[in-house]
Amino acid sequence: MKYFKLSIIAFAVVAMMTACGQKDKSTATTEQNAPQATPVVSVITAQAEDVDVTNTFTSNIEPYATNNIVSQTAGRIVSINAEVGQKVRKGQLLAKMDDVNLAKTRMQYVNDSTELARLTQLYEIGAIAQSDYDMAKLALNVTQKTYQNLAENTYLRSPINGVVTARNYDKGDMYSMTQPIFVVEQIQPVKMLVNVSESLFTQVHEGMEFDIIVDAYPDEVFKGKVNLLYPTVSATTHTFPVEVICQNADQRLRPGMFARVTANFGTNHHVVVPDIAVVKQQGSGEHFVYVLLPDNTVKYTLVELGRRLGNRYEIVNGINEGDRIVTEGQVRLKDGVSVTVK
Repeated sequence: MKYFKLSIIAFAVVAMMTACGQKDKSTATTEQNAPQATPVVSVITAQAEDVDVTNTFTSNIEPYATNNIVSQTAGRIVSINAEVGQKVRKGQLLAKMDDVNLAKTRMQYVNDSTELARLTQLYEIGAIAQSDYDMAKLALNVTQKTYQNLAENTYLRSPINGVVTARNYDKGDMYSMTQPIFVVEQIQPVKMLVNVSESLFTQVHEGMEFDIIVDAYPDEVFKGKVNLLYPTVSATTHTFPVEVICQNADQRLRPGMFARVTANFGTNHHVVVPDIAVVKQQGSGEHFVYVLLPDNTVKYTLVELGRRLGNRYEIVNGINEGDRIVTEGQVRLKDGVSVTVK
């Protein structure tokens, strides 16, 4: 009797498992046969517009001219008349060196001048030979040039209008000729040297305008112009140097500042689409969009991007004006899928 009850229980368990298996199979079949929901997307019609062709180059601001103030000979520095940061004028006295040699040469110059005056009187009455007279003139000329040279190297003056950016000696120091006594830089105007692609060689010309932005004044655009075009192209980088000058009337731009220099090279008539329509392909640098076809299917289309214009992209190649571009719902899409447009 005991074995009979166990058999009945086992038969009931098997029957229940079979029924559950048939139910699960029926449910799976129903789910497989259920129609898939059509992806819902938003689309826009691609429009073309004129897009400025601009190129931005990076550079460091440099002084228009830099002068190292030095003396030709070593000597004691008698006075220092300028300080770092001070604006100086062309011809302004910056430092004075020991003038012992200058005083000696001045005395020699006076003596030679007196001697030439005396010999001139004798020469005019025929009392001395032409050669003696010429020798006296030559001696005075040499002494005069020596005196002028010593004066320039004793009284050190600024050769330009600018600002003192370095002072390496103090009053009373012995000038050792290892460093300049002063460095004076002209910062009005300033210049930048940018390397431009050789493809733009024929489009850059003297006087062409550039926009300049520096980190110190991020919301302000300074104006510059091409001052010099270098005549050769680098065989390594395929670029050529261009010197851009900014007048810097208020002297706010200073040497060493990092600058972004932008030039406009005309316009192109290209398609422009919202950035949300452009998808970057994972694992590569390629970008694509989905184009809606007349039969409400989508086509996977690679595009070449140009400039970013706020929240839009310039499309250089890949789609045409009038194409309908998917802007929402790309996650569930693949090439050839039918969609429903909102």
